[in-house]
Amino acid sequence: MKTSAGILLFKKEKNELYYFLVHPGGPFWKNKDLGAWSIPKGEILPDEDALKRALIEFKEETGKVAEGELTALSPIIQKGGKTVYAWALEGDIDPSELYSNTLQIEWPPRSGKTMEISEVDQWKWFPSEEAMKKINSAQTAFITELERMINEK
Repeated sequence: MKTSAGILLFKKEKNELYYFLVHPGGPFWKNKDLGAWSIPKGEILPDEDALKRALIEFKEETGKVAEGELTALSPIIQKGGKTVYAWALEGDIDPSELYSNTLQIEWPPRSGKTMEISEVDQWKWFPSEEAMKKINSAQTAFITELERMINEK
């Protein structure tokens, strides 16, 4: 089964938590919004360290290095069966300064034609309530767990 690793970047402003989410690029995701956003993440290679992959993916999908104290969150399993490992990181990032790597996909599927797409086409900060609607439904558990940890401090 596939596994991915990523970073849940968050910040506090005026007693409200905000979450940094990315929207996948490409024609499949073009008009999808609610439930389509994600933490910056990517597939873990065999024998690869999950945290190292999470940091690589953050750089590839934002152009920025994730630095600071990382807090491990409980892994989740998405609807398709993929396990996602995540680390929370408090910090700030300006979406207007970000860029994503690109990749080749076959489009339309099974057409034999390829096109180059940005892995991520949008980066945004969302307040907690909105983030819970935008993020992949299984990944809401990362936000819930982080907020519980913050409230217990």
